[in-house]
Amino acid sequence: MTKLEMHHLIMAAKARKGLSWDDLSEAVGKAPVWLASVCYGMNSAPHDVAAHLCEVLELDDTVAQALTVYPVKGWDQAIPQDPLIYRLYEVVGVYGPTLKDVIQEKFGDGIMSAIDFSMHVEKIEDPKGDRVLLTLNGKFLPYRSW
Repeated sequence: MTKLEMHHLIMAAKARKGLSWDDLSEAVGKAPVWLASVCYGMNSAPHDVAAHLCEVLELDDTVAQALTVYPVKGWDQAIPQDPLIYRLYEVVGVYGPTLKDVIQEKFGDGIMSAIDFSMHVEKIEDPKGDRVLLTLNGKFLPYRSW
């Protein structure tokens, strides 16, 4: 089973059961963003998490096995067309050099890890319009010299 086939089966089961990522997160004990990324095929799950998720969604062992396969990470290099994804792309395009400069000024020459990393999404209610709070938390990895 491919990661794409796995993803389609998971999304259909999630919709059929009327579950949110928060519901699934609570059921399997993993963060919603990480769990969603596993279900989209961009991360792999340990066997116990994959089995538990498939139990909750009533999916078979072939889906659980596909969840544990190490992904080939990458994405389409074209400019995203989905408005929400495009806005994130735009944020990095507009603020990327600024963030790089500020991070390196505070930490030194290096990068923020996307491996030793967590991300959370929160809804902040506001009378002028609800706000989206994204928290990206990555370990700083300095470039080394030898």
